[in-house]
Amino acid sequence: MEQRHLGRTGLRVSRVGLGTLTWGRDVDEHDAADMLKAFWEAGGTLVDTADVYGDGEAEYLLGRLMEGLVPRRDLVISTKAGSVPDPDRRFNGSRGHLLAALDASLARLGTDHVDVWHVHAYDPDTPLEETLQTLDLAVSSGRARYAGVSNFCGWQLAKAATWQLAAPGNRTRLASTQLEYSLLQRGVEREVLPAALDLGIGLLPSSPLGRGVLTAKYRHSTPPDSRGASEHLAPFVEPYLDDTATRIVDAVQTAADGLAVTPLQVALAWVRDRPGVTAPIVGARNAQQLAGALSVEALTLPDEICRALDDVSVPVHRYPDHDWSTL
Repeated sequence: MEQRHLGRTGLRVSRVGLGTLTWGRDVDEHDAADMLKAFWEAGGTLVDTADVYGDGEAEYLLGRLMEGLVPRRDLVISTKAGSVPDPDRRFNGSRGHLLAALDASLARLGTDHVDVWHVHAYDPDTPLEETLQTLDLAVSSGRARYAGVSNFCGWQLAKAATWQLAAPGNRTRLASTQLEYSLLQRGVEREVLPAALDLGIGLLPSSPLGRGVLTAKYRHSTPPDSRGASEHLAPFVEPYLDDTATRIVDAVQTAADGLAVTPLQVALAWVRDRPGVTAPIVGARNAQQLAGALSVEALTLPDEICRALDDVSVPVHRYPDHDWSTL
């Protein structure tokens, strides 16, 4: 699998990442092992997790698999901290919470460091400089090699990245940002992506298949074994089952038919090769599902297909996001 630099850093990662959102909850150890091995054998390196996935079970399971199945040195482990199960405070970016969460993640993963450590979301109740100084502490102590953020909007990302660049050598530049990005969700193109491109931050798209909808599995009905039929994941899928999504999925299916590939391959290749994208993070239920995503390595969409998909899914971006003189 082709490797790409993560933002403006020396770290190289596979251009498709393996997500573990459902590990330890919907994905058992057997299926997780099969997927990790298949991913590794295909040349994949970037594995993304978080301390809250499966209430910590995803990290624990990944750590167990790294003990004997896949060498730790062959993987780039990315995890996140900052989300908390508190209805009154969904995110905690304080120094105390983040450092304790990092130590707990390392214990579950069975490793002395993570390769990329992300703040899971912006915490309006903690000064941003405190959160960013915590990233510096994690890197300077060797517990994290690189740092990034997740779910920061455009001004938050730009502020954080500029703060880190203000004193070169003393602060850790942001290597990456992780947000949802797909043909069904192009909101990052409004402000986040331009900021990331300008500041040299690699984008790691989550839900690059539109929460599974871009595979076209929901075109006519909801498969009983799909996320859309799952009690706890159905609300996650439902927003992408509207008329707009249907029109985009139909276009993806048409492109797939014309290229003799699957809708999954078309949708994933589109987002993988967007400007500023380092590696979309793909979640799968089993090795067979993952194989469909890994098969996209050989596919590059023709320019005319990309333009057609761009047109059918184009978001409305007007003043002041685009040059006002053209409006």
